[in-house]
Amino acid sequence: MKISGKTFIVTGGSSGLGEATVRSLHERGANVVIFDVNNAPELEKELGTDRLQVCTTDITTEQSVRDSLSIAVKKFGKIHGAINCAGIAVAMKVISNRGVFPLDVFSRVLNINVSGTFNVIRLAAEIINKQEMVDGEKGVFIMTASAAAFEGQQGQSAYSASKSAVVGMTLPLAREFAPLGMRVMTIAPGTFATPMLSGLPEAATKAILSTIPFPNRFGQGSEFAALCIHIIENQYLNGETIRLDGALRLAKL
Repeated sequence: MKISGKTFIVTGGSSGLGEATVRSLHERGANVVIFDVNNAPELEKELGTDRLQVCTTDITTEQSVRDSLSIAVKKFGKIHGAINCAGIAVAMKVISNRGVFPLDVFSRVLNINVSGTFNVIRLAAEIINKQEMVDGEKGVFIMTASAAAFEGQQGQSAYSASKSAVVGMTLPLAREFAPLGMRVMTIAPGTFATPMLSGLPEAATKAILSTIPFPNRFGQGSEFAALCIHIIENQYLNGETIRLDGALRLAKL
């Protein structure tokens, strides 16, 4: 799919990987709609609002997502895809000196990372499916998993479970959407220099950095965004999870 002139939703687009993706899409001539619980005044000031729309959105709530989609369609006419970057990470052992892992925290992680992602995709797909084919397809969806989906660490029970679920949704959604002219892909980043990284203990951060073979550094948002761009433009990418991690494999830390 050609990017210029198309409209893409980016959840979690006010910071981190989402912000980098917003910038990359906008730079290539796309209309970008940010779905985020946080506003993005600096992005609006820098990029302008002709091809950028920020919608305060709770991705876990149907009506909130429907309202934001309506705003997007009203402003740009059509939607051609969604890049799902919104998510939270909680580092907490099941049993610790703080007590047992609260069930509501576990549920919240899954609700945002899994249900929120699915909620945006299902409601955006409902709209995209009614549109005509463009460049041989109707739309493309990208989800964000994590290396933790495969090699979760102690304290990552909730986070790893949520990201494994995202990986698990990828092929079934791709198979279902294929006859409709829509693709579904997932990126599983390793350790990236984003605000979410600041939530990890310093010792864990150093330990992870020491295990990244090459390049021996944290990933940059621009590298995640570059893969999103390639996925959108390469129509033969479908139904797969791509690890983006510098060959990182998380042994027990």
